[in-house]
Amino acid sequence: MTRVWLTRWEWACCGDGFEIGDDVEFAIRTREQDAVVASLLGPTLAATVDAIESHHDHESSDRVRGRVVAVHEVAHDVVERTSLRRPGHGAPPDAVLPPEGEEWPFVGRKLGNGAFVGSRPSRYVMEEVPVPGSTVLLSAKGVRLAAADSEATPAARQAADEHPPERRSRRVEGWLVDVDGARENREA
Repeated sequence: MTRVWLTRWEWACCGDGFEIGDDVEFAIRTREQDAVVASLLGPTLAATVDAIESHHDHESSDRVRGRVVAVHEVAHDVVERTSLRRPGHGAPPDAVLPPEGEEWPFVGRKLGNGAFVGSRPSRYVMEEVPVPGSTVLLSAKGVRLAAADSEATPAARQAADEHPPERRSRRVEGWLVDVDGARENREA
């Protein structure tokens, strides 16, 4: 059996959903210990990871193929804090602070025929601080199943005109996927 780490941001972008019992093929970025994964999982659990998948970093001929026998969602607690955006603190150092009660300027581009595209930053900056020792493994039926995709992001929960208080929440960082009967192709 081979245990493969999948990072949430990569699979949220363009990974295909799968569930226990499916045949999979993962492109492997590395089979070495990764400092980021080790700091998230802790040394004992990180030692059980055989390979780290990535389909964004580079092309790889190193692959793991086989049938999924278990999926563990890896989550940890974070403290979400918001603070008023100020020049040099979430806004460019040379930004001019808008008067109290006014929004940051709208940055956009006219596309013609009355259409435009643009954005206006929130008056607030959100910081997420991981809570040490809070990492947990949760049994899952698969990766990117319909119910898992419905999780709201912190930005989606925050309305543009409100300043929510500090709060603690659980954040999914990725999955440990156990692949049985793994057939591996490694780079020479």
